[in-house]
Amino acid sequence: MTAHTASVSAPAPLGLELAGRTALVTGAAGGIGAACTLRLAAAGATVRAVDRDTAGLDVLLGRAAGLPGTVEPYGLDLTDLDAAERSAAGADILVNNAGLQLVRPLEDFPPEAFHTILTVMLEAPFRLIRGALPHMYGQGWGRIVNISSVHGLRASAYKSAYVAAKHGLEGLSKTAALEGAPHGVTSNCVNPGYVRTPLVEQQIADQAAAHEIPRERVLSEVLLKESALKRLVEPDEVAEAVAYLCAPQAAFITGTSLTLDGGWTAR
Repeated sequence: MTAHTASVSAPAPLGLELAGRTALVTGAAGGIGAACTLRLAAAGATVRAVDRDTAGLDVLLGRAAGLPGTVEPYGLDLTDLDAAERSAAGADILVNNAGLQLVRPLEDFPPEAFHTILTVMLEAPFRLIRGALPHMYGQGWGRIVNISSVHGLRASAYKSAYVAAKHGLEGLSKTAALEGAPHGVTSNCVNPGYVRTPLVEQQIADQAAAHEIPRERVLSEVLLKESALKRLVEPDEVAEAVAYLCAPQAAFITGTSLTLDGGWTAR
């Protein structure tokens, strides 16, 4: 393996006890969402795993067998905003993770795709937060974790919808933090660089086409060009950051962005 594609060992899990808590994770069928679902279930939570990929949810359910907590598959297309809001009722922890990507120059970006990406990645998180807050406020405790991106802090060419959605998610998260603070509810973003997921694999193919270069050069010359650490982030690393923000040790952390970007934004 080359340096930029080498995997790393899974981090030692943070001590975390979530028995009796209900978590909701969107985009749960694979990648970061699956890792977050399994991590929270390992801490004892009942996890409402939301995704439109019901076959993927069935696979996830098998992976969760034997964990202290339980995983409840919840088939849902987040473009159904009313249903998304209803799904969040009673959640103690909300992880907004679902995402889409399309790499195109602005002048060629399909307006309908822009609309769909903003709906799933910004409007749906708003509706999910709106649905979860009454319960969180009522009990005086809640954790909102928004899976943003380094693209919530930096822009890249050809990703207008994704960058716009992630920048908007950053603002939404901060607003939820300010409003939630008197009620014991924290809201934060986790901002990974490129994560080893099917979404990134598709980006590699799209970037190869956009830049007219071979796939093997996309990681070193495009995706990881600004990163000091020349490798992809592992989904389990992101899940561990989410777990930390749900832990008692993170009770004073709110309205901020936890970056896992390999030094990208240090430049």
